[in-house]
Parts: sequence; structure tokens; C-alpha cells
Amino acid sequence: MYAIKVEKLTKKFNGFTAVDDISFAVEEGEIFGLLGPNGAGKTTTINMLSTILNITSGTAEVAGYDTARQKDNVRKSIGIVFQDPALDTKLTGRENLEFHGMMYGMRRDEIKARIDEVLELVELSDKADVLVEKYSGGMKRRLEIARGLLHRPKVLFLDEPTLGLDAQTRRRIWEYVKKLNKETGITIVLTTHYMEEADYLCDRVAIIDHGKIIAIDKPSKLKDVLGGDVVCLEIEGKTEKYMKHISSLKWIKSMKKRDGKLCLTMERGEKRIPYLVCKAESCGVKIASVNLHKPSLEDVFLYYTGRMIRDETGSNNFRREIMRRRHGM
Repeated sequence: MYAIKVEKLTKKFNGFTAVDDISFAVEEGEIFGLLGPNGAGKTTTINMLSTILNITSGTAEVAGYDTARQKDNVRKSIGIVFQDPALDTKLTGRENLEFHGMMYGMRRDEIKARIDEVLELVELSDKADVLVEKYSGGMKRRLEIARGLLHRPKVLFLDEPTLGLDAQTRRRIWEYVKKLNKETGITIVLTTHYMEEADYLCDRVAIIDHGKIIAIDKPSKLKDVLGGDVVCLEIEGKTEKYMKHISSLKWIKSMKKRDGKLCLTMERGEKRIPYLVCKAESCGVKIASVNLHKPSLEDVFLYYTGRMIRDETGSNNFRREIMRRRHGM
């Protein structure tokens, strides 16, 4: 049975399409990721699945309930950790959880027992009666995850769960997410623009850009699409001439140019580099640097879109355009 089923889901703001006819399904107990740059439509998708936003067209089911016709049932079945912090810092960790439990209509004895369980799960039992304003960023994130789990949801949404955290804290949050998925079997859907996060955490990943899903599969399968190693050359000179000369080589699977760098995918990349350097010399161009690495999800995104996911200029413009049209500016 699917925990989530989405068909032709679309969201428009004043005629602007933020999510464009996407379809996917998430299996029970799966960690599923929506990977893409800021403004790609990830959070809008989560907001529709959690009933925060109405759907423009298409259908979505969460935990077996229709998000348009059975909103209350959907809300009882999900937990959500928002991108922006949503804790009361003047309350203790325990008091934040007690308030959440009351909002969900849980019995007092159930709230007390469940608070102890979720605090232990995220390793905050010893900080339960400390004011949240004294928590570190990682502790706050773990408390938010605990709050999302308090009422035993079937699906947990994590919207950019490690945004703004340092690398060490981010890694610890990953471990907590893996742990709760393994120990509770809960279905987790997360949005992220961190390649390493999606690769490490997710059973499957949907790459989303400009409101469309452009690829969906296991991270390993997505990287296999490139068919080998990735060799990036920093070239000085007539790049077009060089590209023309090597484009006929059968062992080059794909070729992408960006910001003075030419990224090629091929098998046995380490053995091909000397030939590529010699060919550059014969074409009158200079190779300033060479980088060889195994394919990453960053390379997959480049393969499908022709740009890097960390190219924030276009994505930020996209986000600003959404906001402008949403507010009729």
C-alpha cells in the first residue's frame, strides 16, 4: 500500500505555475526525498500534501485519505517539521510537547507517556525541562522532530530539516532521521537542496526543477544514468573548437559546459585524461585543471538541466517571481 499517491498535481498562483503536473507515489516506511534548488516547488508540494495549500488541479492521497475531501483525516495522520523554526522559546521542551499534544486532543496520561518516548528517541530526555531559548540549533531541530512524532503520525514531512545547521550537526540529524525510520517504520518525506543529504538518507529521490519532476529513482540508479566517471576540465581558449573535436569520441557519454568548465562522463576516466590533455594541446587550448570523480546527484542534476543545483541566481529569481505573482505585485 502507498503512504502517498500523487497524480497530475498542479499549483498555480495568479496564473503562475509553481508545481506543474507532477505524479509520484511513496511506499509505506520509505524515506522519500524531493531534491531541487530553492524555488523549485518542493515546499509548495509539501504544503499541498499537508493540506496547508489547496490544490489547483490533480489529486493527492496521504495515508489513504484525499487531501481535498478528507483534510481532517490527513492532518491527524501526518506530522510536519517546517523549514522555519516554530517552537515557543519561552517554554521548556516538555511544555512545547505538552501544548502540541493538547492541540491534537490527546489524553493527559497519553501525552505524558508519549513525551518520554519521543524525547528518548531524539536524545533530549536530560534537556526536557530546560527553556528552549537555551537549546542549540540542532537541539531545537530534534525537538521539532519529536513534536512531529508525538501523536504517532503515519507520515512525517521534513521541510529542509537541516537548513542553516553546521556540517557536524547536520550529520547528527541525518542519523536521528535514519534511526526513527528504522525503529518506528514511519514514512518520511523530506525536501532538500543538499545533495549529500538526499544521497545519504533517501531510499528514492525525485529531482524537481521549475515545478516539474525531471527524474525519480533510487540515488544509485540516478547516478548510473551518467554511465561512468565524471571528468571536469577547466579550459582556457576556444572551448567550442575543442568540444567539436572530441564530440565524436564514442567513449564520451555526455558533455556539459558551465562557467568555463567542461564536464564529461565516460568509463575509465583516469585512463582517458592523458588523451584529453593531448587533444587540447593540438586544438590550441590550455587545460588549467582536471578533476575526476564518481557521479554524484549534483552531476545528475547537471545532466538533466544543464546547470548546477547550487546555481542560486536562477532559483532565487524563480522564487521572487512566485512571490510577486502570489501577491499580485
